[in-house]
Amino acid sequence: MASTLEVLAEPSRRRILDLLLSGERPVGDLVEGSAMSQPSVSKHLRVLREAGLVEVRQDAQRRIYRVRPEPLRDLDEWLAPYRRLWASRLGALEQHLEAMPDDDPDLRR
Repeated sequence: MASTLEVLAEPSRRRILDLLLSGERPVGDLVEGSAMSQPSVSKHLRVLREAGLVEVRQDAQRRIYRVRPEPLRDLDEWLAPYRRLWASRLGALEQHLEAMPDDDPDLRR
């Protein structure tokens, strides 16, 4: 089975997850919101489901999908040290910019 990171490397899968952020959605809504064909959306949903990133329930004839946050939490924990690294670098850049002389106010916007 592919890792969460491998699954999310595909932009179409990230788009589907973005659409599901607001709540559960049937496949038809995901097709409309993603501008992909129904077979393509179904293929990506299968991969997302197998990776544990989404879950599905039946509602009569419709399949309703929703995000499962647990695998994303693991990814968030893995990314935490990298966010700290960038935050420290951005903080250093901010300090450097604040220490620059005010010779040209247009450059400071």
